[in-house]
Order: sequence, then C-alpha cells, then structure tokens
Amino acid sequence: MPDEDLVGRLLYRDALMLIIDKPAGLSVHEGGQGGASLRTMLPALRFGLPRTPELAHRLDRDTSGCLVLGRHRRALARLGRLFAEGRVDKVYWALTVGAPAQAQGVIDRPLLKTGPGRMAVHRRGQPSQTSWRLLGSMGRIAWLELRPLTGRMHQIRVHLAALGCPVLGDHLYGQGTASLLADRLQLHARAVSLPLYPEKPPVRAEASPPAAMTPGLIACGWTIPAS
Repeated sequence: MPDEDLVGRLLYRDALMLIIDKPAGLSVHEGGQGGASLRTMLPALRFGLPRTPELAHRLDRDTSGCLVLGRHRRALARLGRLFAEGRVDKVYWALTVGAPAQAQGVIDRPLLKTGPGRMAVHRRGQPSQTSWRLLGSMGRIAWLELRPLTGRMHQIRVHLAALGCPVLGDHLYGQGTASLLADRLQLHARAVSLPLYPEKPPVRAEASPPAAMTPGLIACGWTIPAS
C-alpha cells in the first residue's frame, strides 16, 4: 500500500493517538508466510514525531475498520490501560448466515485456544462475552451490530458460529456454509470510542463499511448516508 493511501485512511489524529481504517486482507503483524503487513507501513504515519506509532490493539487480517495506534510509549501505556479495563467501546458490523431468534442478547461462552490461530467454545476457556443486536435481514442473511465485552482472539467469529449464525465468508468457523455466499469475511470494526482525556467527551471514530460488504448491508436495510 502506498504511503499516501495509508494516510488517506486516517480517521483521527492528535498528539497521543491515531485511528485508521484498516483494509480487509492486510495483517497487522508480520506472519510466518511473509507478505505485506500493516506494521511495516506505520513509519508513514509518524507525522514529524521521532517514533513510529504502534498498535494499541489488533484486528484479524480479514477484518476491516477502526484500528487504534499509540504515537509514543506513554500514549501506548495509557491506551493499554483503557483496553485492559474494558473502557473502550468497540462496535462491529457483521453479515451472518442465519439470524438469531431474538432481537438482541449477550453471548456468554468461555473461549479456549485449541491450536495455532484457532479458538473454540470450551468450559475451561477464558470468560468471554459479546453483546449483539439484530439490525436487519434479507432471506438467509442477517445484519448484526456487535460489541465485544472482552477481547479474545476471534471472539466475535467463534461466538456467532456458536450462536448458529456464522459470519458470512468465514472459512475458518463457518463450517463450509458461509463460503458459498461470499469469498471474503463480512466483519467490519464500525466504530470505536475511547475516554482518553479526563473531563472531555470520549474520542470517537467511525469507518465506512468496505465495498465488499455494501451490497449485503443495503439488502438488509442499511441506507448509505448522504454525503
């Protein structure tokens, strides 16, 4: 990705923090298989500071949307505390195969790492909770808003699969059904809100859904905001 394209994905910038709209298909860390990663591109976001910004959290390679970066060590420490204390509000949108029976609810299932890059619901796993709300549906496809209340790897994907509504395009947890309808994971980090500054409103950023999700969202009732 050219530097100017990454800069063009900037959603928020101040002295402590950056928020960018990460594209789907780009790993945030270098992997064993090589190839491009976001971390190697971050020097383009220094904006005059001596240090390269660093990831305050992470998104899966195939998940798009809001990603928070700290601009120096003290900022990263402050952001790390907010994430660890559960004070960061993260909103995701997903298109799923099948809709829940209720309009909203909380998935409370412990998650355990069962292999490299793989999680599963397991009674010996770590406590994990995801709240969800049904925003619309069309045929077999549903549009859900999700808020992870804990921060486990692949949490939303595993929880939705356990609910019987795997994320559309999820080749890992969709049990072969999601891939018939989409070739890319339909999961997007829609918004993030952080109480970074005392006595000030939380900093909030919102990322538009990627083009690959737009047709499905529109079919489920989403209206593109007027520019």
